[in-house]
Amino acid sequence: MPHTTDTADIRPGDSALGEGWVALGSGEELRALLGEPWPLVIDKVHGELAEEDLEIIARSPFCLLATSDAQGNCDVSPRGDAPGFTHVLGPRTLALPDRPGNRRGDSLHNILANPHAGLLYLIPGGKQVLRVNGRARILTDAPFFDAMAVGGRRPQLALVVDIDEIYLHCPASLNRSGVWKPATWQES
Repeated sequence: MPHTTDTADIRPGDSALGEGWVALGSGEELRALLGEPWPLVIDKVHGELAEEDLEIIARSPFCLLATSDAQGNCDVSPRGDAPGFTHVLGPRTLALPDRPGNRRGDSLHNILANPHAGLLYLIPGGKQVLRVNGRARILTDAPFFDAMAVGGRRPQLALVVDIDEIYLHCPASLNRSGVWKPATWQES
């Protein structure tokens, strides 16, 4: 069970967060707390798919898609299929089939209002977390839809992401969480 604190319903922007709560005030204050990023971390950001990125995408059966609407309301939705479900259309372009689901279409509605999107790719049991940020658009057909067919069914929609930046995260969060260690999992 997650840790909870019995407080009033506190919303961002409230002038009084609550007794003892101290809000971070600026980017400068944040940088002073975090320190400067290591050059190696900054140098890992790139704009085109590298061989290691392509390998992760080809092996990944799962990613998380982050979007927000025109007002900044966020959504993160899981996407997945057999490994390699994401199609690489070029060194700066990915395509994800939209498979039938709950029909809400939150991510798709968001993309229509705000094309900025983020993807996090994971490989079960692996230590890689690949982040891709870019601008997305929704297609109703394209020549590559045939290659995305599963069980003879082509997707009705595909999400095409034009890549702005790619970043390979370190595995620290996966290691700390034990996400791939069944002994740490709680029964549902």
